[in-house]
Amino acid sequence: MVTVIFPAAGASRRMKNSLGTVTNKNFLELGGEIVLIRTLKIFSQIERVTNLIVVVAENEVAEVEKILSAEKNLKPYKIVVGGSERQYSITNGLKFLPAETEIVLVHDAARPLITKSTIENVIDAAEKFGCAIAAVPAKNTIKFVDAENFVKSTPPRNELVEVQTPQGFRKEFLLRAYEQAEQENFLGTDDASLVERLGEKIKIVQSDYRNIKITTPEDIKIAENFLPTINLPITRTGFGYDVHRLVKNRKLILGGVEIFHNLGLEGHSDADVLIHAIIDAMLGAASLGDIGQLFPDTDAQFENIDSTILLKKVCEILKQNNFSIVNIDSTIVAQKPKLAPHIPAIRQNLAEVLQIDLDLISVKAKTEEGLGFTGSEQGISSYAVATLRR
Repeated sequence: MVTVIFPAAGASRRMKNSLGTVTNKNFLELGGEIVLIRTLKIFSQIERVTNLIVVVAENEVAEVEKILSAEKNLKPYKIVVGGSERQYSITNGLKFLPAETEIVLVHDAARPLITKSTIENVIDAAEKFGCAIAAVPAKNTIKFVDAENFVKSTPPRNELVEVQTPQGFRKEFLLRAYEQAEQENFLGTDDASLVERLGEKIKIVQSDYRNIKITTPEDIKIAENFLPTINLPITRTGFGYDVHRLVKNRKLILGGVEIFHNLGLEGHSDADVLIHAIIDAMLGAASLGDIGQLFPDTDAQFENIDSTILLKKVCEILKQNNFSIVNIDSTIVAQKPKLAPHIPAIRQNLAEVLQIDLDLISVKAKTEEGLGFTGSEQGISSYAVATLRR
């Protein structure tokens, strides 16, 4: 389970209007929606996020409760009173972590342009490495200066990143880091700086320059320009190929459909070249490896397995990684048997297994005009292209 803590108790002193009045940046409107709500809604769309902890100033608790209670599309939340410093606010938030929390994310409430993909990537990295933070490469040259403002040295820019949020940690790491900081009276600039003092390695996750923190009135104008480009669906395409030898005493299975022929395809599984090509195309589009990595031919559990079972497993993996199928186009290359009469049944079966509309799956059949491996009827091959959306 993932719990997200949102520090929102700052005084917003730099958020002055033309009359010099200070407004809480989290209550400003961005694209017709309050900044705080926009931030919370993005995290509420992440399946693995189960709880939200919003840390606010004591005199704003009632107002935040009123704002949040009017919003129906939020994960379960708790409003907590913050402290005089950001670090103290997080300390207060940590006291209300649900016992079942495994990963804790900390995200500035005033960063409403965070993308879902960055959130997912930080969670993934925190689960794998224990500690992960969103960051972007530094664009400007940075200088070390002395107390009199003279340059001491220039660190290599390629070794520098600009740190953002979310920052994600295994719960035990973050709790231990905050406990040590309190004991030693250490005040850090971000959560990662506290965890660094434990000696833990922190993984950098590539973020987005648009993930700005609303701090001044000018930032709202910048964010409004970025807003139309945030969290648009990302479309990715992958290519797959497979080939198997034709042999006696094997069934010929293509797209999960048994086709009468005097020869069948040789392989560890049922050797369904069409499904295998489609699986590799889907995994390729999602950058999740290939069929050999997931279902190795050295594993006895996959011997003679129905490839539609493997295809269903891959669909589950894609769903877990927030991918959906836009379209699949495939071609089977075989000299014999004649496959055109079987194409409708193959498409129908694949659409049912993939749980997509029939018009999203294309299957074609070609011969090699008697040329090469497939043309001489030694085997059958298949090509597939899969387009996914995230």
